[in-house]
Amino acid sequence: MSAQFIFDHVPMGAIIRYSDGSLRPPPPERHRRKLRAWESRNNTGRLVRKQAGTRIGETTIPAAITLHEGDFGSKAVIVLRVFKTFSVDCDLAFTVVERPAIGSVLVFDRPGDEAELVHVTTSRQAADLRNRSAAWRIPREGSPDVRGAACR
Repeated sequence: MSAQFIFDHVPMGAIIRYSDGSLRPPPPERHRRKLRAWESRNNTGRLVRKQAGTRIGETTIPAAITLHEGDFGSKAVIVLRVFKTFSVDCDLAFTVVERPAIGSVLVFDRPGDEAELVHVTTSRQAADLRNRSAAWRIPREGSPDVRGAACR
């Protein structure tokens, strides 16, 4: 599948695998640079954002999808969140590994088209509980208060 297909048809919260199409296995762990380069073109992430294309003056910015690849930290404290954004015209191949379960609740950081998926949960009560604890919130300068996160 293409990134355009993912943008048009795949629901938020789906787990997506992307690949450069090569059938080579990953390099051995001892070849760190080669392994990092391979992983930058062959990995998996959760679809957390779809950004529509826009035009600024004479420049056209194509639509894009953003995948959440993981969190790094210790003792339940997230220090670094890793996201990767792909233009819909990128040359990588994408496949859907898993769709969100039927009836799952998606928690977003704000209402509207620019919303970013924060969490996928099994029920509205679990989403409300997580929203009240607000442990997932990452303050951003100029962003609206995310306590009123939208559930879709």
